Amino acid sequence: MKLDLLYEFQPKVKPWDKPHPYGQREAEQATYDEAIEEIQLADKLGFNTVWCVEHHFRDGRSACPTPEAVLGGLALSTEQIRLGFGVTLMPFGFVHPARIAEKVATVDVLSHGRVEWGTGRSTPMEQIAFGVPANDLSREQWKEAVEIVVGMWESERFSYESENLSFPERMQTPKPYQDPHPPAWLAASSETSAASAGRYGMGLLSFALMQPVAAMAHQIDVYRAAQAECITPLTRVRNDRVGAYTLVHCCDDIDEAAGYGLWDSVGWWYRHLAEFTLEWELPNLTKEEQDAVFPLLEDQLAGKIDINRYTDEDMIIIGTPEECLEKILRYEEAGVDQLLCYVQFGTLPHEKVMRNLELLGTQVIPRLEARGHRVDARASFGAAANA
Repeated sequence: MKLDLLYEFQPKVKPWDKPHPYGQREAEQATYDEAIEEIQLADKLGFNTVWCVEHHFRDGRSACPTPEAVLGGLALSTEQIRLGFGVTLMPFGFVHPARIAEKVATVDVLSHGRVEWGTGRSTPMEQIAFGVPANDLSREQWKEAVEIVVGMWESERFSYESENLSFPERMQTPKPYQDPHPPAWLAASSETSAASAGRYGMGLLSFALMQPVAAMAHQIDVYRAAQAECITPLTRVRNDRVGAYTLVHCCDDIDEAAGYGLWDSVGWWYRHLAEFTLEWELPNLTKEEQDAVFPLLEDQLAGKIDINRYTDEDMIIIGTPEECLEKILRYEEAGVDQLLCYVQFGTLPHEKVMRNLELLGTQVIPRLEARGHRVDARASFGAAANA
């Protein structure tokens, strides 16, 4: 098991002290300043990868629509930590595949081969805003775009023609630092998507926030079975790693942590997810989809957030270093190779997030390293980067 980080760059929680737009500006600037300092510390502490999301219009939840800008800056201000696009939104309405090829390769060059390339399709709220089909056509466009990006990276000149996209012959530049290109991943929230990641020979990006570890383990089993059937990967780099993200907070004393708002921050995170989904996602779903999703959010919307259940079932990882390690090892047993620690959430003070990273880096990561790893990205892909 490796420890990664996942950043959505959540602005400081409303209400803001200043009128619009000054309150928003101040909240967003603060989250960036603090996150960059946290990631630079994590680089020194031995965290494996930092993943930066691409989210659009995520009111109160994420101020990171351009991960290539953030990762480009981190490429020049960190030394060891790998840099994950978590994820690039691939359907054509979001961005032309040529732009994805350019921006991912540029960060790979700037970082001397430290990029992990996550891919995905997003959700109806973002899809509709960009004119992306909110149905299985987006899945088709995702696959086509991945193939185009890889084709651009490996061809001296590239052209393409299909019902979805027409692209005249051009030379794409720059080419990635890693040879033949960065490892690719697929974000999956369903068994269908997990199976697709496996069949295409891509890494799986999953989550445990809304499901017990046992349920996530089943999804990983589906992925592994599909990986076994993969004969020709979709990209030129076969990647069979599993990453999963959840809220993680390691502390010296749990009672002290309660005093600086830990449990309030957990509650805020789940409640805000439910409120955001109700306002922005549910109206774009079919009646059948709404009936399936709403029961999962009903308690959170009513303020009935069962934090004990989330901790007892290891859906979140909170506690002292010993307690966190015990929970992390359950993720390892479920088949997770990289745990994406979501550390900047709610109203947690910056200095407590830094302490969280320090405890994980000095008391948890060394014990995970001593256990060894099923697969090590630095060993597997670092050699290719320097070929």
